[in-house]
Amino acid sequence: MPAPYSQDLRQRAIEAIESGDSYVCVSKSFKINRNTLSDWHKRYQQTGDYRPKQGYQQGHSHRIIDWEAFRAFVQEHGEKTQAEMAQAWPGEMSEDAIRRGLKKIGFTRKKRRMPIVKETSKHDRSS
Repeated sequence: MPAPYSQDLRQRAIEAIESGDSYVCVSKSFKINRNTLSDWHKRYQQTGDYRPKQGYQQGHSHRIIDWEAFRAFVQEHGEKTQAEMAQAWPGEMSEDAIRRGLKKIGFTRKKRRMPIVKETSKHDRSS
């Protein structure tokens, strides 16, 4: 997610709109989307504040809180599939949450070696 616009830019844009300039004119001069300016101005009229919103959640809501218990669970059930692990987890857990948790703790499954039979082509070089 990109960083929010600076306080100074927001203040100058709101002041320009309050002084009577149109959204389109302010949008072009400050190189800000017109809808963004409209949102800022509405928020300024309703609350008197134009600062960026804060405190909203970023990313997934994490079902796994106790990571030591999750590591112990993985040690016990590591041979199962993610779907089976999600069903075995005490409480509600999705396969995606299991996958993200496994990735976060760095758990990988040992891959089985599959024998690869190479067949080489035989060329007759009789001349």
